[in-house]
Amino acid sequence: MKTYESKVVAIKRLDEDIYKALSSFKNFSPLAQMAKVENWQADDDWCKFDVKNIGAVGLKIIEREQNKTIKISGDGGIPFDFFLWIQLKPVAPYDTRLKLTLKEDMNIMMRMMIGKKLQEGIDSLADQIAAAFNGMPK
Repeated sequence: MKTYESKVVAIKRLDEDIYKALSSFKNFSPLAQMAKVENWQADDDWCKFDVKNIGAVGLKIIEREQNKTIKISGDGGIPFDFFLWIQLKPVAPYDTRLKLTLKEDMNIMMRMMIGKKLQEGIDSLADQIAAAFNGMPK
């Protein structure tokens, strides 16, 4: 498996608030509407949706460590195995660091085509998560 790690981003929120928001796919429903994801379905532990030119995609939370880690895996629709870890580390009150780690097991051709985009994608996702939380009122 190849590993990609995002940059570490600072979030001006308590780790428990960030964890609570990110540890249930139900909380992602407003984001799915903004991203114009089609056929969004979600429960605490799983979500399913349609992606243009790909089809149905599923994700599931496979492990949680309260206020520290959320591990996500594919649950159909993605043609390779992967794991995404969301890691939280409180530095001080209202100062939490977040890092994303993506581990994928795709064939070499696919990795050559999208590997660089995966690194850019998890860095961008970390920035977007931080921006969303830093822009919310406490």
